[in-house]
Amino acid sequence: MSEVFLRTSRHGRDTLVAVCDAELLGKTLQGGRVPFNVSEEFYKGIPAGVDEAVEAMRHATICNLIGKRIVEAAIEKRLVHQKAVIYFGDVPHAQIVKM
Repeated sequence: MSEVFLRTSRHGRDTLVAVCDAELLGKTLQGGRVPFNVSEEFYKGIPAGVDEAVEAMRHATICNLIGKRIVEAAIEKRLVHQKAVIYFGDVPHAQIVKM
């Protein structure tokens, strides 16, 4: 099984990268103010490794990340600050917007 699912799409001048840890795809997470649906429509792209996803994130203008593996990698690579992470139960979620 892949480590993550990676989906890249273009919207005008923006490149959106959505990444989720593979085992979260299709699940609804509880533990936040509202349930969080890791929808296949939004997150299901190609199976990928974490390093491949991080490289795609470096070229994106918007990133949406859910899961321990991908969020921890983004923090380690200094793409996300730890204080910007929110949690749904014990599952971290982060967004990146480059302006």
